[in-house]
Amino acid sequence: MSEDKASSATTRRPDWAAFIIAVFLFAIAGVMAWDATHLKTIAQYARIGPATVPEVVAFGLFCLGIWTVAEAWRGEFPERDKQEVAPVIWIVAGLACQMLLLRVAGFSIATGILFALTARGFGKRKLWISLPIGIVFSFVVWSIFSQLLQLTLPAGPLEHLFF
Repeated sequence: MSEDKASSATTRRPDWAAFIIAVFLFAIAGVMAWDATHLKTIAQYARIGPATVPEVVAFGLFCLGIWTVAEAWRGEFPERDKQEVAPVIWIVAGLACQMLLLRVAGFSIATGILFALTARGFGKRKLWISLPIGIVFSFVVWSIFSQLLQLTLPAGPLEHLFF
């Protein structure tokens, strides 16, 4: 049993996708650290200021980048499943529809379409059921935020019909 484990460990190659992820982690850490150095300090005598948390997060991302490089080099990431493109396209289409329709159709209808297309991406094939459910849920959310919390969300014909 140990021979199988040893042979499988030696046949694994570096994970190049993980190296790319590590590069992005290093880039985000570098941008955050650079941005943190340009934040103005409120009081010169205080050691903790507005730049402290971004510096800590940048350090954490840098450490995660190092860890990702080490794991990628050893090839110890688990095998990934094949990416299915169709669900991603459904979800991205839902996001695009919401962004395009938000001002025209209002929050409830645009977010209801996002809900329905995301549900389709996750495998629910009956859009004629998920679309009205999404619109009702979105209308309830819009009502809570706009009427109870007095926050401004884009209103469309459905919102103007009731309020």
